[in-house]
Amino acid sequence: MWEQQLIHTENGVFEVFTKGEGSPLCVTHLYSEYNANGNRFAEMFVPFYKVYLVNLRGCGKSTDDLTAFNYSMQDSVEDLEAIRKTLGHKTWGFAGHSTGGMLALKYAILHPLSVDFIVAGGLCASSDYMHHPGSVYCKENPNNKRILEILAMLKDPASTVERRQAGSKEWALMSLYKEQSFENMVSRPNSGKTVSKRLDYFSYDELPTFDLRPQLPNVKTKAFIYGGLYDAQCPYEYAVEAAELLPNATLTTFSESNHHPCIEEEEKFAKFVQEIFQGVPNS
Repeated sequence: MWEQQLIHTENGVFEVFTKGEGSPLCVTHLYSEYNANGNRFAEMFVPFYKVYLVNLRGCGKSTDDLTAFNYSMQDSVEDLEAIRKTLGHKTWGFAGHSTGGMLALKYAILHPLSVDFIVAGGLCASSDYMHHPGSVYCKENPNNKRILEILAMLKDPASTVERRQAGSKEWALMSLYKEQSFENMVSRPNSGKTVSKRLDYFSYDELPTFDLRPQLPNVKTKAFIYGGLYDAQCPYEYAVEAAELLPNATLTTFSESNHHPCIEEEEKFAKFVQEIFQGVPNS
């Protein structure tokens, strides 16, 4: 189990779960809520780092005060900075998957001196993935209608636990290259429940104008970008694009994965993390 901490910062109180030893590494997702079960993506880094799995504003027991800060990527980065400073770390690494990977790019843009490196995958540096027929979030994708129904159901407080579980499984299967990988996905403790109010903010307030591509060529932070070749949420070409725009990036391709390489190619992903650890000074 992961150890819970409530971190009192100048931006508010944040719930953080920690595990592992070594150099500090922050992990989070833009609209997920974690608990003491931890998270499968974050768990991959535990053998090498002290991992801080953060509940952002409005998630879990973290503050939901919106008087000075909101759910935007920029304010989320500022909240992470407040946590880092309170913990007393001069710098730390940051790893994020999907919108967590997008947040990693934003973090490196806004505070390049605070992050030793970023790990980011299953991502797009702009809203372009919403218009790619290969993404389930595009209206032209055959699964788009169903994914919207599932999201609406998960948002509805009247939805039963059984409906939520069935919908979540269906969503997960759309994001797996091999159906049998689902058994691995659910075989161990995990958390990362979708927080609808944060997802809504991202979808309606931020995503329409989201585009970090003009800023990426100026980011000098070491970046480890990865992508699943068959990613049905953020198609693989967008991982390639981000890696090409970042001047100090490497790209790792998971050729038998959809959106979740850390589950579908777990051994290869563990080796990927080990190579990051071996390749970054002071890690």
